[in-house]
Amino acid sequence: MSEQNSGTAVATLPDPDTERPAEAPTAAVPAVRAPVATPVLPRLTGMQKAAVILMQLETSRAATVLQQFTEAEAQELAAEIVNLRRVDVAVVESVINEFYDMTVDGRRRAHGGRDVAMGLLEASFGTERASGVMDRLASSMAGKSFEFLERAEPSQIVSLLEHELPQTIALVLAHMRPQRASAVIGGFPDQLRTDIAQCIANMSRATPEAIRIVAETLKARATAVGAAREAADQIGGIQPLVDIINRADAATERAILEALDARDPELAEEVRSRMLTFADLTKLERRDVQLVLRGIDVGVLALAMKGASETVLETVRSNVSERNREILDDEIAASGPARLSQVEEARATIVRAIRDLEAQGAITIHHADEEEYVY
Repeated sequence: MSEQNSGTAVATLPDPDTERPAEAPTAAVPAVRAPVATPVLPRLTGMQKAAVILMQLETSRAATVLQQFTEAEAQELAAEIVNLRRVDVAVVESVINEFYDMTVDGRRRAHGGRDVAMGLLEASFGTERASGVMDRLASSMAGKSFEFLERAEPSQIVSLLEHELPQTIALVLAHMRPQRASAVIGGFPDQLRTDIAQCIANMSRATPEAIRIVAETLKARATAVGAAREAADQIGGIQPLVDIINRADAATERAILEALDARDPELAEEVRSRMLTFADLTKLERRDVQLVLRGIDVGVLALAMKGASETVLETVRSNVSERNREILDDEIAASGPARLSQVEEARATIVRAIRDLEAQGAITIHHADEEEYVY
């Protein structure tokens, strides 16, 4: 029995001399690795690369580097750090290799965000200046949420928004450039326009998530308008409404203010107190007055001066050349009586010119709520 079992056991194993099939001799073949796909890394700008490097450093060391930049450059760097919330490790490796001569502490931060940017700015410029930079950064990023609307006609934007709540429309308009928003708000019915104006004036800070939802919802319904950017913080309040009204035509301005008067007299008065008027020419520096008047047609200027105070008339006359003064006097004498609406529209044209020059940084307007300088 044991022999039989032993035989069975042997029979189950192949005999190397008799049962293995003959094999052709093979030469040694080196192992071939399967090709590894090289990841495609995003192309970064120089400022983005600098932001990635700063994110790898301790705050104190990054602050030392940041202090070498101007405040405007630091603000741009902070913007990139805020946007680079998560960075792929491969991208970090690539950037570090490119800046191989910079020392890092061994930890590679693949995240940025507002807190990281604020920490670097505070260490570099102090808390007060850092807050100012971040506030300006938030304002500059605010309008980007609805940039896709900038390429659309005002009538298209009105059609897109007309069935939205006044609060939603106000949020969108407050993000847009005042001149652009002014053209849009004039296209809404009187009642809705007043609701929108009140919402803009009473608006507080909106969350990035709320702005993102509104922007993405509008994009989904207006794919032909353009591409949108990431949402960012935005602040409302009376000033955005004032900026919009100052760039509107006289009829729109009058209609909004009269409707606000009926609904909320205190709000209407606050808006009026902040609005720029034709009489505010007297508050500008002589050089700025001359710059404003240089771009105004003499017929429009003559019409705007009808019924103006002696102070305004003297300001205008003393800031034009003698020859232009004579032309202006002739125009005023020859024009005769004019409708009040025509005079208001002429003055509104000059106010819009003042606002445009201020936006370009060509002139400075001293607002009533600004602190005075002490010399």
